[in-house]
Amino acid sequence: MSRDPIAELVHLYADAVVHHNGDQWGACWAPDAHWELGKGRRVEGRDAILELWHSAMGTFAAVIQTVLNGSYELDDDTGTGAGRWYTQEHFQRNTGDKGKLLAHYDDTYVCLDGRWLFNSRELVIHYGGPQDLSGDFLNAWG
Repeated sequence: MSRDPIAELVHLYADAVVHHNGDQWGACWAPDAHWELGKGRRVEGRDAILELWHSAMGTFAAVIQTVLNGSYELDDDTGTGAGRWYTQEHFQRNTGDKGKLLAHYDDTYVCLDGRWLFNSRELVIHYGGPQDLSGDFLNAWG
């Protein structure tokens, strides 16, 4: 039975966040990938991306990342593609503070050795704050 390769990639990424599995999470990235976290924060190369992820995840007691929906297009001839996936995270920091993140990722993909990987991910945050959504939405229309 075959599976949708990009849906599987996105699932493995979110699953690795939930289970704090750096090996699985790092394996989702191409070696020369880059990760855009907004506000000029860009990390290049899988090793540097994974190092930042471990550092960031060390500040959390727990994270639940769920993927809401997404779409993408692939070019099998060039082994490249692009897509967008909406996500939410419920988290508890090591301090006990709890919060919610609502965002989307703008992705590019590359197929290496028959496996689709993230070539880039740009995190676009729409909300980051208290779980009751009492904070400001960053994508407000006016």
